[in-house]
Amino acid sequence: MVTSPASPTAATHQKPAETEHATGKVVAFIAAFAALAAVVLIPIGGLAMPAKIALGMLAFAVIMWVTEAVTYPVSAVMIVGLIAIMLTFATDPETGEAVGASQGLSTAMSGFSSSAVALVAAALALATAMQATGLHRRLALYVLKLAGEKVSNIVIGAIVISIILAFFVPSATARAGAVVPILMGMVAAFGLEKESKLAALLVITATQAVSIWNVGIKTAAAQNLVAVGFIEDQLGQTVSWGQWFLWAAPWSVLMSVALYFIMRWVIKPETDAIAGGRELVEKQLADMGPMTGAEKRLTAVAVALLLFWATEGLLHPISSATITIVAVGIMLTPRIGVMDWKYAQEHINWGTLVVFAAGISLGKFLLDTGAASWLSESTFGAIGLASMPILAAIALVSLFNILIHLGFASATSLASALIPVFIALAATLDAPNGGIGFVIIQQFVICFGFLLPVSAPQNMLAYGTGAFTSKQFLRTGIPLTVVGYLLILILSATYWSWIGLV
Repeated sequence: MVTSPASPTAATHQKPAETEHATGKVVAFIAAFAALAAVVLIPIGGLAMPAKIALGMLAFAVIMWVTEAVTYPVSAVMIVGLIAIMLTFATDPETGEAVGASQGLSTAMSGFSSSAVALVAAALALATAMQATGLHRRLALYVLKLAGEKVSNIVIGAIVISIILAFFVPSATARAGAVVPILMGMVAAFGLEKESKLAALLVITATQAVSIWNVGIKTAAAQNLVAVGFIEDQLGQTVSWGQWFLWAAPWSVLMSVALYFIMRWVIKPETDAIAGGRELVEKQLADMGPMTGAEKRLTAVAVALLLFWATEGLLHPISSATITIVAVGIMLTPRIGVMDWKYAQEHINWGTLVVFAAGISLGKFLLDTGAASWLSESTFGAIGLASMPILAAIALVSLFNILIHLGFASATSLASALIPVFIALAATLDAPNGGIGFVIIQQFVICFGFLLPVSAPQNMLAYGTGAFTSKQFLRTGIPLTVVGYLLILILSATYWSWIGLV
């Protein structure tokens, strides 16, 4: 066998790059611990040791999360362990004695007892059930079958699929994973390469639509549940599924319309129609066969779940977390369920749950010790944000939020780091209902992730297909971010003000 002359060269260039990448992670790992030690050891006026530990842990977490020196679940376990150990020996400012191991561990593990964690666990199980039955893929195929073969209609179909799945699939990655392969198959059927402009148009559209509807639906993304958990714990106010939809859906609807025109303006495909596209979709539906019993049962459960979510606080007092857990119990029940425990155990991403719970623990730690208030005052107090009109505060903090997101690959981690600070900031603003609207709007901005492939897991999943370049994604992401930001300001000045959110 003849060895390609390019192979040794490629290998030679690859090894230094890998070594450099590994070295960078080691440096980041050491830097995280150094930042933690520096914050804890440097005197900070007005902060007791537990608050300094909280700030140090935030610095540690941010460096770990931004650089991905270790995986997110590993960093989450480290955060929990470090909080417990450091608090054990810290002095309680109220008693003057050591906090102790019991209280230290209780603080470190507090996030695991949050009802939001139960909802995320149940949502992960629901997303796994969709993947087990293939129901989300069938829904996507039905929509594309109706869309036909015109590229403009397929673009609309990709957006519509993302909207429909956002109601039923509480995982952005799972939603992207359902529709992207189908779109790539349609491109291949037309005889175009995966690097074609048509592939870029369809895949980026579907991916950006997923991010847009992370805002519109409370249960569509884990980071929303992080924010809701903090709001319920610190502001004492619940946010129902229906309330969130009333606030957020108008923004997502307007953004979906903007997405269509932006995508058609930025990326010009090689053709206006995909000949044989409908036949391909029909063939894939035929290969799936008729709906199975499991798919029908899951459809019934998903529809019932949506009805219970939408009428929470209106027709019944059952929380979203409770009803979702009950639904998962039904889906796991032998004979009437759609999957067994062994399948769920192997396919649910338990690491996401650990990251989520650890993030809530860190956020509660920041809030309870006063570290979040200190950080808010130090960061935003210097520019006199508290004395500004609420619209100006939203404009400035939203811009800060968009910029800092460039360093985070996980919106859940970003929410864990920033929502406690925004809650503390909201208390200083002249805003109704304790500033809940300000916090909610900042959570909407946390969901953006339109600019870079690394800004969200669903972006990376789509980027892995090779259908588009980072430059193409950025060219669509910049106008989307600008429009999204302007809509935040317009709705804050009009609709959200009229309904009393801000």
